Amino acid sequence: MGKRNILITGGAGFIGSSLAHKLAEDTRNSITIVDNLLTGDIRRIPQLENVKFIKGDVNDNQVISSIFYGNKFDYVFHYAAVVGVKRTIENPIMVLDDLKGMRNVLDLCKNTSVKRVFFSSSSEVYGEPVELPQHEYTTPLNSRLPYAIVKNVGEAFLKSYKQEYDLNYTIFRFFNTYGPLQSKDFVVSRFISAALKGEDITIYGDGSQTRTFCFVDDNIQACVNAFMEDKIINDVVNIGSDKVYTVLELAQEIVKVSNSKSKIIHLPPLEEGDMSRRQPDTRKMLELLGREPRSLVEGLKKVIENPSFFL
Repeated sequence: MGKRNILITGGAGFIGSSLAHKLAEDTRNSITIVDNLLTGDIRRIPQLENVKFIKGDVNDNQVISSIFYGNKFDYVFHYAAVVGVKRTIENPIMVLDDLKGMRNVLDLCKNTSVKRVFFSSSSEVYGEPVELPQHEYTTPLNSRLPYAIVKNVGEAFLKSYKQEYDLNYTIFRFFNTYGPLQSKDFVVSRFISAALKGEDITIYGDGSQTRTFCFVDDNIQACVNAFMEDKIINDVVNIGSDKVYTVLELAQEIVKVSNSKSKIIHLPPLEEGDMSRRQPDTRKMLELLGREPRSLVEGLKKVIENPSFFL
């Protein structure tokens, strides 16, 4: 690979900006970040010579077209999306609007000879699990909520553009990922934030919902390896951890690691959007990563020690 011109949509978000930091380490990569800053934060963007930021909305065809035709990208990481359980449930039309961005990006990729599109899909496409662990090929996609449906349709668009226009793609199905630079809308950062202030940690329901928690460095390394090593081409991979914790165990672990005096308080369960169980089959991801992922305790310590956590 020689010099690479890379676009990251949603690159001011938690995972998008972490990806930008990693890709920017290679000076052959010239990175353009496009983000409308709805949930992104400009402070996350690497201040480096080979990274530039453009404020823009991928759902606006005129805006994103001028960016594509003005830059001639080799690779596109399409990570822009409305995120956060509460936000996506309360704003379903805004979530569905992201399909415009998907069409805009894919049309522009095929028209400007982009070599491959990398798409941030989600564990949400599996919906309530009918089997565990959730496998990329055999587990049915059982999504109901607009956010999950948009990700599912996004995957279908990629497969269709490959079939009709020979546009190569890679689908990353992200499971819970945490780390420094994450906003307080998400469970790990919300719990840590409360624990460090000695405030009550609130859990919806009895806390028996199970989750897996992937440290962001593991997510990014696996995705960058798929890019650099030409793997998962026209294919899909779960990106997450397969170690299962209840939400209550997560809260207890955070209290312990941070030496907090916080109490754990139970609220009524959420009406929807809080899946009871999630666990990816991570065999393909571990092949990409080529090492053991970081343990939850190690990852939590890393976040707590990192001053940029307080974004």
